[in-house]
Amino acid sequence: MKRKIAIFASGSGSNAENIISYFEKNDKFEFPLILSNKPDAYVHQRAKKLQIPSFYFSKESFIDGNEILDFLNTYKIDSIILAGFLLKVPEVLVQAFPNNIINIHPALLPKFGGKGMYGDNVHKAVKASGETESGITVHYVNEHYDDGNIILQVKCALNDLDTPESIADKVHGLEYEFFPKAIEQIWA
Repeated sequence: MKRKIAIFASGSGSNAENIISYFEKNDKFEFPLILSNKPDAYVHQRAKKLQIPSFYFSKESFIDGNEILDFLNTYKIDSIILAGFLLKVPEVLVQAFPNNIINIHPALLPKFGGKGMYGDNVHKAVKASGETESGITVHYVNEHYDDGNIILQVKCALNDLDTPESIADKVHGLEYEFFPKAIEQIWA
C-alpha cells in the first residue's frame, strides 16, 4: 500500500520538486497534492509541471487547521512534508498526524531555529555568529517551531570566505541529497 504524502510549501518549491522526482519510480510513495499558504508561490508552477494538484489556503485556514484537516482526509493523506513551509503547524494537525509530519531546517538545530528563522535569515545568522559549520536538520514537527525530535542532521564545513549566499548553496546541496533519503528511511 502506498503512503500518501501531502507537501506543504510557501516558496519556490525546489525541495518539493526534488522529493517528488526522487520518488517517481518508487511504488511505496504517492504525492497526491501540494498545499501552499501563498497563491503566487512558484511551487504551484512546479506542481503543474509535475502534474500534481496544488491548492492555496489562507493563513487563517492554516492557523485554524480544521479546514486543512478535512481537506487532507478527503485525499486520505497519511503523512505531511514541510518543504519550505513558513507557517507554524496548528495543534489539530500535529495531533491528527503524530510522528507523520516532518520538516527540513537549513541549520543544525537547536541553533538558529524558531519563529522567523528560515531561508536567508538563517544563513545570515550563521555567518554573523562565526560558526565553522552549518547543515540541515530533518525533524518531526510538534506544536513548537523547530522543536520536534531530530531524524537526521548533516553538516557542511564553513570558512571565513563563506557568505550567506555560499552557505545557502552548500545547505541547498545537502537538502536535495539527504531530505529524500531521510523520508525514505523513516517511511519506507
